[in-house]
Amino acid sequence: MNVVNSPTEEIRARIEADSSARVVVTLYWASALFWLTFATLAGLISSIKLHSPDFLNYEWLTFGRIRPVHWDTAIYGFGGLAASGTLLWLQARLCQVKLPFRGPLIIGGILYNLGMVLGVIAVLAGYSTGVETLEFPVWAMTFLVLPFVVIVIANFTMYARKKTQHTYVSQWYLMAVTVWFPVLVLSAEACINFGAVDGVAQAIANWWYGHNVVGLFATPTGIAAAYYLIPKVIGKPIHSYHLSLVGFWTNAIFYNWAGTHHLTGGPLPAWTITVGVVGSMMMFIPVITIGINHHMTMLGSFHLLKTSPTLRFAVMGSMMYTVASFQGSLEALRTHQEVTHFTHYTIGHVHLGMYGFFAPLMFAMMYYAMPRLMRQEWSSARLIRIHFWCTLVGTALYGGAMCFAGVKQGLMMNDPAIPFLKVVEFTIPFLQLRTLAGLILLSGTMAFLINFGRMMARHKLTFADPTLFTSERNWDALLEEEQKV
Repeated sequence: MNVVNSPTEEIRARIEADSSARVVVTLYWASALFWLTFATLAGLISSIKLHSPDFLNYEWLTFGRIRPVHWDTAIYGFGGLAASGTLLWLQARLCQVKLPFRGPLIIGGILYNLGMVLGVIAVLAGYSTGVETLEFPVWAMTFLVLPFVVIVIANFTMYARKKTQHTYVSQWYLMAVTVWFPVLVLSAEACINFGAVDGVAQAIANWWYGHNVVGLFATPTGIAAAYYLIPKVIGKPIHSYHLSLVGFWTNAIFYNWAGTHHLTGGPLPAWTITVGVVGSMMMFIPVITIGINHHMTMLGSFHLLKTSPTLRFAVMGSMMYTVASFQGSLEALRTHQEVTHFTHYTIGHVHLGMYGFFAPLMFAMMYYAMPRLMRQEWSSARLIRIHFWCTLVGTALYGGAMCFAGVKQGLMMNDPAIPFLKVVEFTIPFLQLRTLAGLILLSGTMAFLINFGRMMARHKLTFADPTLFTSERNWDALLEEEQKV
């Protein structure tokens, strides 16, 4: 291991790492944003169908098909590719080495996108497996798992070649997630679609996977991004390295047991549900330690939120991680489930996690890394502001409307004197708010896409200083000036 000593050598190593990762990471992130747009649009269609059932009344766009497409493209298309790009760039940066196996990684990214396209077509055509979060046929999921062979090898190769003596907490999460995701998918497919277990054991395997694909894949990548970005932007180290390791190991140990709380009231032995409840309660430990670490690190630097797009998205994602995680743990309690089970509350909770926690942290990573990868600044601070406020307002409106409606819906369903039709009628205004929230989220995504597209289009001229929330950019004037050169 060659250790980088001088600041000049460290800067040179980072520039070389960025240059080596440019094509691969840009491919993964651009693909991720495409699938996020597709997922949000599919979610918008499925939302409209809940209060206007005749909307786009085609067989291949029925709610039972478009809703799984929405979630699968969000968690695999956006989540998988955004997380892969993040872990590859971040590991290269933290190890201060060049990204290895760039050719195979590019091929892997293409195969992953091909698997997404085939999986979406299969579900829309009626060939879903019917297993939640594993709706893609096995042959389509194969295209999603194979690229991770190269990603795992590249990740550990960079760590073996690292030029730094210290192992950062982000690297713990990055190395873990590259192992956890393939193991999760292969185990779940073996148990459910290949018949390793049957009966109610398949339901347990399904929710072990459905819960862990979020908690042991998306969540660790988001936390790794937060642990890197917050100290980096404010210019001071994380509050406690030891506290961060407590958070990592408790998350790794306890999250794995939490999935069965989704089956409360089902035909399972009571102890299996209790295990899920206990695991969910124990998740307060990593959530609280991570929240304390991030808050204490930010202490004295909150004024930077006024100007830094990266920091604002990172802090939003970190705060929503605490909110969504507390909500998820409390949701596991049997008394809570008596009210919220089979209601819109669960949908609100899931979207707070994906659109409120994970997505903003991936946006923060892109806002920070893309100028360094492409060596030019973001073209529009106005588009960044639109993106942030649409993400915040859309997520808050979505989660607030669905969670409130879900609690009231559950209480009404538990009252035998209230006809079920009355319960349905009560939820319609909140479903319309859900659609409005989806439109707001889609608008924010489109604003980011425009900015991202301009970033990918290489130009002779660029803005000299970083793009902040308070920056004024004249994109048209820059293009006119470029034509004169």
